[in-house]
Amino acid sequence: MLNSIDGRSVIVTGASKGIGKGIAKVFASKGARILVAARNLDPAEATVKEIRAAGGAASALAADVSNWADTQRIAAAAIKEFGGIDILCANAGIFPAAKLDELTTEAWDEVLSTNLKGTFLAIKACLPAMKAKRKGRIVITSSITGPVTGYPGWTHYGASKAGQIGFMHTAAVELAPHNITINAVLPGNIKTEGLDGLGQEYLRVARSRRK
Repeated sequence: MLNSIDGRSVIVTGASKGIGKGIAKVFASKGARILVAARNLDPAEATVKEIRAAGGAASALAADVSNWADTQRIAAAAIKEFGGIDILCANAGIFPAAKLDELTTEAWDEVLSTNLKGTFLAIKACLPAMKAKRKGRIVITSSITGPVTGYPGWTHYGASKAGQIGFMHTAAVELAPHNITINAVLPGNIKTEGLDGLGQEYLRVARSRRK
């Protein structure tokens, strides 16, 4: 087991904003060394700047988790910078809204490729380093949307998030003999830039359901 976070090598995908940024900053505050991976380098570097300003250790990398070569670069960068991979937070995800009659096959593929395929590829890329150390921890950012509930316009997103849970169950069985655990968190509405971007009507409905 991992007795302490201090000094651990942690990869957080989709860490330039939102939940991923929060995850990265909390891990860094506990002494972990963070690789901030995101599609765009500038916001990833901004997250790193905040972490370093608070006394933490972090590096940034631009990468697309839906691309196998990019996820291999993520793993290689963590190994080069921090000597290995202890923890992977497979957090990267997108959620462009589109109701079924407007949903295109291209939009469906983009969401499933980033959210579900991206989870698989990020984990696959990190496994050799974790297996070499005979230990590792993987945490997937799923959602209540899909496994638990639904919302109009998010059939593709819900399918990807439910798929992550199905993936996790079998992956956990396969990885257990290597002392690698895999779990998922299922957030609801978290006050981040992504939630703000959904508009006032969504926020109004979300607040009403808390009562």
